[in-house]
Amino acid sequence: MTTKPMEHVTTKNPASSPSGAGSLPGVTGRVRGAALAVLCVAVLIANLDNTILNVALPTLSRDLQAGPADLQWIVDAYVIVFAGLLLTAGSLADRVGRKRTFMAGLAVFAVGSAWAAFSGSVTLLIAARAGMGVGGALLIPSTLSIISDMYRGPGERQRAISLWAATTGVGVALGPIIGGLLLAHFWWGSVFLVNVPIAVAGLIAAALLVPDSRDPGASAPDLAGAVLSIVAIGLVLWAIIEGPSRGWTSASVLGAGAAGLAVLAAFVGWERFSAHPMLHLGFFRNRAFAAAIPAVATVNFGLYGALFVLSQFLQFSLGYSPLAAGVRVLPAAVAIVVIAPLSAVGVRLIGPKLTMAAGLAFIASGLYLVSDVTVSSGYGGIVAGLVLLGAGAGLALPTSSGSVVGSVPREHSGIASATNTTANQVGGALGVAVVGSLLTTRYTGHITAALAGQHVPAAAMATIQGSLGGAIAVAARLPGASGGVLAHLARAAFASGLDLGMLAAAGVAVAGLLITVIWLPRRAQAD
Repeated sequence: MTTKPMEHVTTKNPASSPSGAGSLPGVTGRVRGAALAVLCVAVLIANLDNTILNVALPTLSRDLQAGPADLQWIVDAYVIVFAGLLLTAGSLADRVGRKRTFMAGLAVFAVGSAWAAFSGSVTLLIAARAGMGVGGALLIPSTLSIISDMYRGPGERQRAISLWAATTGVGVALGPIIGGLLLAHFWWGSVFLVNVPIAVAGLIAAALLVPDSRDPGASAPDLAGAVLSIVAIGLVLWAIIEGPSRGWTSASVLGAGAAGLAVLAAFVGWERFSAHPMLHLGFFRNRAFAAAIPAVATVNFGLYGALFVLSQFLQFSLGYSPLAAGVRVLPAAVAIVVIAPLSAVGVRLIGPKLTMAAGLAFIASGLYLVSDVTVSSGYGGIVAGLVLLGAGAGLALPTSSGSVVGSVPREHSGIASATNTTANQVGGALGVAVVGSLLTTRYTGHITAALAGQHVPAAAMATIQGSLGGAIAVAARLPGASGGVLAHLARAAFASGLDLGMLAAAGVAVAGLLITVIWLPRRAQAD
């Protein structure tokens, strides 16, 4: 395939000497390092926001009277818009300039964060999270495409992407702790407001340090494709999230699920015949691209799904404060931070296939260990699983990103990185929706059966069935031993639901492992 020359727009800090073979012309190694740091910090706040939010979910459940479906929507509203716009944002970055798109994303993310901080209801918070998703969609794919353009040699690019991916681990590490500290001293809105000063500082640094580039031959953004993708993802997730409360066989759930799949088929058809598609289906003829995309979705399915339910397990079931719960997520975070930079070594020594396969094997093993939780399990029962989950993500995420970005011509790096991030986010959204819904369905069924024949007022029963947090609140108001019995039954039902969700996530990780072993090339292809 012949490639078109790229147009480069330098910053106001021109390099004094070339940065070395295979790197962006006119940008020194020092400037590249500073620009990489700015891009990684921007990725940090996006990941920080998600992990802070996980720790804040029990607080939101209490303060906003948010039920399980509400909590899932607060998490996934961001992801639906984010994932739906990513591919269009990637092509927009290629067309108008990656630096401009990156800075616009930071600005929109900051505004959305401020809106979320001062939302007074679940509905407004969900809307604000959707607004943040617009900013994230502009922000994230631009970072990866800028990195790919600054570091053109396959080896140095993989190392840079590994550092970029390790930032995810830093977000996992810092998010719960920062969230716990903020919630200990301020109201829940502070977990969103903290993004604003970081985003403003990032805007200033980006204007001074980050180089710009674009593809002069890029096509116009595919707005019809963006609308179809958002509608498809939204309908499918709505059906999964609302299934436990409305009934899995209800007309609304089945209708929404079927409509979502139909719109998804229409999206694929549109992208196949569109003159300027946002998803280049031809990329999937490349085995490195075609295997890495679904495999990375299975990574985030397990990671996001596990963090969503374990934050509630640590606080509601084990009784930890938000800060104490955040500290106890550190084993997974530290494993990501330590292992992610080493993934480049694995790719060099044994190739992307075996490195990715090892990561998914760790993830599946970690989820399986966590699925053994019982009502009597303490924190020690999940530590090994957390470490394996983090180590697997540290190996798999940068390896898949490197495979995707390195398998397409450089002028298409924006759309390739957007496709990679879309797979990440859709996988994470499905993880939260599926694991959360399985947990809720099992919890509701078990607690209802356990209380059958008891004379529980209808309002209290609805609260107990709604969530573990609601059941614990009702138990606290009961006299004598009744409260302790109810709390024990609710925690047992929650543990059973957690086990089911983690087993399902482990199965998805095994599917990703099989995809990797069968399809991913053993060695990286030449750039």
